[in-house]
Amino acid sequence: MTQKPSAADQIRTHLERVSHLRKEARTAGLDRAVHEVKQLQAQRFRATYADFLTHPVYAPATRFFLEELYGVHDFAQRDAQFARIAGAIERLFPQAVAQLAVDLAEIHALTEVLDHQMAKSWMAQDTSLLPVVRYTRAWRQTGQADARGRQLAVVQHMGLELERLTRMKPLRLALRMMRNPARAAGLDVLQHFLESGFDAFASLGNARAFLDTISAREADWISILFEQPESAASSALAAELAKTTNAA
Repeated sequence: MTQKPSAADQIRTHLERVSHLRKEARTAGLDRAVHEVKQLQAQRFRATYADFLTHPVYAPATRFFLEELYGVHDFAQRDAQFARIAGAIERLFPQAVAQLAVDLAEIHALTEVLDHQMAKSWMAQDTSLLPVVRYTRAWRQTGQADARGRQLAVVQHMGLELERLTRMKPLRLALRMMRNPARAAGLDVLQHFLESGFDAFASLGNARAFLDTISAREADWISILFEQPESAASSALAAELAKTTNAA
């Protein structure tokens, strides 16, 4: 019977995959295409969750997802810090915390793999096409319906675990006490990320309704982008993106 990889090994494997994709994107000249795909996705997320971003309870958790998990940022420094202490997370924290770290690394890797694949299709298309058409075609050419479903499942599990863990006051206190040691050890970016997640879900309280709504809305978009005629899917995406333009 094959032994399941440790949490530390799983974290490192996911982050090594992300690092490899970054290097491949630089070598293949995909950086700009990846950035453009991420920008359009970030705009769609902001439109889809505009109500959450102004909600007195849901706003912090929504910002955490949109900025720390799906943001248009260079996460290389955070990833490097994360990989450095993967073993320490497994040794020093409860199993649930280690599994949460695995979830975070997996969702990061899944997102980067899909964005990388979409960027290849995006770059190969005629630049005169509307961005929503290029995005819809890239989505369909990439496929990976199972991976999209897995993204949603991991986000659900991660959110519920964050909710549960934030109720453990000793754990939250221990995390805050790590600020100075983390800064001294060059782990300040990772420390900010962890605290942001804990603080966001601590203010959220019961996360079920929040997470169920995210799953329902994302499942709708997965269905639209995979199943509707291309023109209808592109039009739906254009209308969604227009919400942020009109709001501005």
